Amino acid sequence: MFKLKNYSTAIAISCLLIASARSSYAGQPAIWETGSRAELLKGDARGISISDTGVLTLAPNVAEIFNTEQAFVWSSAIDSQGNVYLGTGHDGKIFRVGSDGRGSLLYDAAELDITALTIAHDGSIYAGSSPDGKVYRITPDGHAETFFDPGDKYIWSLAILNDGSLAIGTGDSGKLYRVRTAGAKPESSLLLSTNQTHVMSLAVTPQGDLIAGTDPGGLVLRISAEGKAFALFDAPLREIHALAASADGSIYALALSDSAATTRAQSTTVPIPQSSDSGGTPVTSVTITAIDESGNPVQAAAPATRSRTDITNARSAVFRILPDGATDVVWSSTSITAFAIAPALEQGSVLIGTADKGRIYSVTTDGRDTLLLQSTEGQISSFLVRSDQVYAASSNQGRLFRFGRNTVAQGTYESAVRDAKLTATWGRMWWRGAGNVELQTRSGNGERPDSTWSEWSAAYRNADGTQVTSPRARFIQWRATLRSAGAGATAWMEDATLAYLPRNVAPEVLSVTSLPFGVGLQQGAQIQVDPNIESSGLDPSLFGAVAQVPPRRIFQRGARSFQWQAEDRNGDTLR
Repeated sequence: MFKLKNYSTAIAISCLLIASARSSYAGQPAIWETGSRAELLKGDARGISISDTGVLTLAPNVAEIFNTEQAFVWSSAIDSQGNVYLGTGHDGKIFRVGSDGRGSLLYDAAELDITALTIAHDGSIYAGSSPDGKVYRITPDGHAETFFDPGDKYIWSLAILNDGSLAIGTGDSGKLYRVRTAGAKPESSLLLSTNQTHVMSLAVTPQGDLIAGTDPGGLVLRISAEGKAFALFDAPLREIHALAASADGSIYALALSDSAATTRAQSTTVPIPQSSDSGGTPVTSVTITAIDESGNPVQAAAPATRSRTDITNARSAVFRILPDGATDVVWSSTSITAFAIAPALEQGSVLIGTADKGRIYSVTTDGRDTLLLQSTEGQISSFLVRSDQVYAASSNQGRLFRFGRNTVAQGTYESAVRDAKLTATWGRMWWRGAGNVELQTRSGNGERPDSTWSEWSAAYRNADGTQVTSPRARFIQWRATLRSAGAGATAWMEDATLAYLPRNVAPEVLSVTSLPFGVGLQQGAQIQVDPNIESSGLDPSLFGAVAQVPPRRIFQRGARSFQWQAEDRNGDTLR
């Protein structure tokens, strides 16, 4: 037991007691708000789109139309009849999928991967293989022949030029060929030998210009018929992984950073282009697997709020090269790796396929970013657009999906798990929205929802607030279900909020520290010095601080009267 000699010491010790206590929870109500785009992207959206402002709506109706039963789909092409061709890895197979969704094996190449596909004017299929790259010409009935053998290790890209010749981008010597006849010699077919290691992507504009994307310089080149290269854009990222020509004459370029270009995908095995100047043996594949302690694949983190034009530490980015040569940053992310781009069905937008839970984003030219839909696979590796339909090929597993403008009749969104830190009592939940929207909750004491958690609660339909019925626990999660109510009726929601009360826990004092007598916790007032004093050559310590000190009234008890009286500094009684 100790005594306090003065009031200021008591205050000081009280403050130190609070500062020395372990973090504690006083049982005050807490509010969990899920309204920001970044927070929503941490959850799982099935049949749900998430706008750039955090509004949940029904997503386009996506359907799986074919399963290749291969790990990866590296390339795709579509002919005038609507048949889709898929190049896969690592068995080097090519599948044809009819417009009715029925698929079959078209050709099985000797190489591991079919890394490029394109369709000729006569309906022939050209396929580029890697490694030890060759270009095959395959007839619609599956008959194949070697069309071109340049001796390059990789055939990364193919494109049909307006005159019917075939443009071929290779690695690891960064060459671009133009081949007109089968069996042509590489020397006579060489259009351009770049100073790059890989010609990763090719596109032909509506005006007939050949556009090439390179690695590791990140160049977007326009190639003339004579083989003259003009650099349209020098990206600050390493690799131009994909190109897409828009009807308005602009070009979309998907660029990857050094880390994204090296790993290529999250939790997948993929071919990796290696620079010839790396000094080591070229590596053709690598396995990158991120798992948690339970053996489950670790999902990519949601992107932090940032300017799309800020590409500092960007993992991938999409640039738009305008017809007048100007360049805009349409989209960028420090955490998401994108693999595919294509002009969207809506004019002025671009589709971006990612390795972020196999998500597809639709981004307008002014940067409005909408999570359009989330697939069932790990990544979206290529796009095809025909009429009012979009075909999306995935990897791990290799499947083909199709979607258009129609939305699903029902979609669900599951939030991230909320950790209340302590066992909590759940209060009310409310949100903003319209249409047929209902929410449910479930709770548990394990960090991840599993069989030990409660079942989903009965539906909450009152957006103004409903009492949560899930049992007391440390963790909680909510699920929203949106349903269509017919033509013209829309369902949407945003700003979900849940109130809860953590268990009251007493603080634990770990130490007590007392300050010396007369030492306070509050900092002393800083005296302002007139800057003109020093500039005049005077000593600021003598002239800089003119304190206006009011008369002090000192009160003490008189020895005889035992009454309090006011005295001045000299002991004279003030009257």
